[in-house]
Amino acid sequence: MLWLLLCLALHLPTKAVARRSRWPRRFLAGTAWICGARVTATGAAAGPHTLLVANHSSWLDIFVLAAATGCAFVSKQELGHPLIIWLADQNHTLYVKRNQRRGAAQQAEAVAQKLEGPQPLALFPEGTTGPGDQLLPFRAALFGAVAPPPPGVTVRPVAIDYGEAATELGWVEESGKENVLRVLGRKGTIPVTVRLLDPLPPSNDRKALSNQAREAIAAALTSSRRPAHL
Repeated sequence: MLWLLLCLALHLPTKAVARRSRWPRRFLAGTAWICGARVTATGAAAGPHTLLVANHSSWLDIFVLAAATGCAFVSKQELGHPLIIWLADQNHTLYVKRNQRRGAAQQAEAVAQKLEGPQPLALFPEGTTGPGDQLLPFRAALFGAVAPPPPGVTVRPVAIDYGEAATELGWVEESGKENVLRVLGRKGTIPVTVRLLDPLPPSNDRKALSNQAREAIAAALTSSRRPAHL
């Protein structure tokens, strides 16, 4: 909370004067560190007009991925408390209604417009957190905005690798409060590697693009120290 108050005290006047602020990324990176994550990024840095597609096993992924890339996120609309929504807004979160198939075209258009901005944009195509030792199916509909990609846009898979702590951090069949308290209550730090993989070749087929992203992430996780079952 002290870190939040300090960042807000610096972010709000900076945003008011310069209209842009780096403090949301600094807040997210600092929160990752406070929670015990020690982040290392590998691969070329993610630039603007990049859609990052990452595996998702923990709420900690948000802080870790933002720390490594400075990205904004695609999120479901139901984030809960208004304070959480306001904080997400400061990092330019894009909200979508994932359960409405009829709105897929509108979602794709919104994602495409967001990719025109200065931040990389990240999504978790599993749609929810998993157990940490395997990937859940990817939702191909979320790739609609980049199949084919708009001019200048690249799609990059990202493997968030917690190593031996992956299953311990996985969030399934557990309330949010229970999971947060369990993760924050663990001893020691959490080494995590954010593996920024090579861009995927352009494709008109969102299902094929989804499969390629999933295979690339699974291969990156398998080649480290833990299995990621297809």
